[in-house]
Formats: sequence, structure tokens, C-alpha cells
Amino acid sequence: MRAILPAALRLAGLALLVTFLLTPESFAPLFAPLTKNDAPPIYTQSSLLSLTVAHLQLVFGAAVASSLVAVGLGIFVTRPAGAEFLPLSRAIVNIGQTFPPVAVLALAVPMVGFGVLPTLLALFLYGLLPIFENTLSGLAEVPSEVLEAATGMGMSDRQRLVRVELPLALPVILEGIRLSVVINLGTATIGSTVAAKGLGEVIIAGLLSDNTAFILQGGLVVGLIAVLLYDAMNVAEGWITRLLGLPSRRAA
Repeated sequence: MRAILPAALRLAGLALLVTFLLTPESFAPLFAPLTKNDAPPIYTQSSLLSLTVAHLQLVFGAAVASSLVAVGLGIFVTRPAGAEFLPLSRAIVNIGQTFPPVAVLALAVPMVGFGVLPTLLALFLYGLLPIFENTLSGLAEVPSEVLEAATGMGMSDRQRLVRVELPLALPVILEGIRLSVVINLGTATIGSTVAAKGLGEVIIAGLLSDNTAFILQGGLVVGLIAVLLYDAMNVAEGWITRLLGLPSRRAA
């Protein structure tokens, strides 16, 4: 598995992101031409660093929940006892893709109120499908002769799952988690419409005030984090597969 960015470019992007989040005012001359009527070039109503941290907390919290549910469901429907529930499971995980996150927020707010909870619910549902489908694919790709050998060694079904199937399927499952996380980095910006802290606050402020500088700041930070995080998770997958002695997979 290869990183999508050269090491030098990766470090430069990370340094640029950290510098901007810590000292955004130093970039004011770059954004000033994008403003109108002496509007501020840098968003200062909230700390960009704190908004970024809140944004990442939303994404990773939803990713953990989506991974636990989707992987568990994928394992269940690939066992003989759960095979008949595969169509129903696919229908459930497709809900997040069928209903836009904005629609999920609209339905969730009357039940759980404004803030973090409806956003987490939307991101959780939206992140299920890629992890679930990759779990199915990863488990299906385990060679039958390997499973037969594990059974011949006297392994129980549980031991075979834990010691053989999941380790071999892990690279594919991790790809699904990586894809889910990166997709939700952008999707999480809608959380600001229901008062959840995040980088969407900067973008929405720019839209409401017709300040292109704010919109660009929020979009660039989200985009740069997505690229760097995708790359970092790609590298981490490579480390894990090498540690387990598994065949490497080229990044999607």
C-alpha cells in the first residue's frame, strides 16, 4: 500500500495547516482581496483551531460507532445463522445513502434537539455503507482452502473468525473505514446548521455575509485535512498489514 503524497509534500501540507490554525491572522493579506466592504478577511468569531478539533471529534466519534456496527453486522450476515438477514442488513445500511444527511438532521432535531447528537446520527448513518460492504468483500475474499486448513487444524468457528478471517479481511475493512472517514469530513460541515461546532460554521458565516474569504478558509481547511488524513490512514494500513504479514493493497 502506498501513500498518495510524497513525504515532503505531506509534511509541507501539515505544516501549512498547523500554521494557519495557530496563527490565522498571518494569512490575512492572502484572503483580503476576497472580501467586500472592508469585511474581515479571517474568521475570528471562534478559534479556527477549536472548530477543527470539534469537527474531528464529530467525525471520529461517528466513525467508531459506524465501524463497530457495520463490521459486526457484516460478520453476522456472513455466518450461516445470519445469512438470511443479508438483504435486510443491506437495506438498513443503505438508509444513510438513500436519505441525505440534511434530511436525517431535519428528522433527528425534533427528537434529540440541536447540537452534536443529530449530527452524530447523520454521520453514523452516512458512514455505514462503505464499511459494511468492505467487510463483506474482505470476508468473501478469504480463500476457501485457508478456511478448510483452519478447520482441519481443529479451530472452532470463533477461533477461525478471529485468527484467520478477520486478519485476512482487515486490509479491505480498513479501506472501508478510511473511505467513510474522509467522506464524513466533508459531510460534517452540515452540522453547523443545527448548532454543532465545526468548520461548517466558518463556511455558513461566509455564505450569510457574502464573504468569500470565510467560505474559502473553511473549505480549504476541510479539504487539506481530508487529503492528509486519507494519506495518514493509508500509511497506517500499510504498517498494520506489514505487522500482520498480510499482502499489501494499493490505495483506492
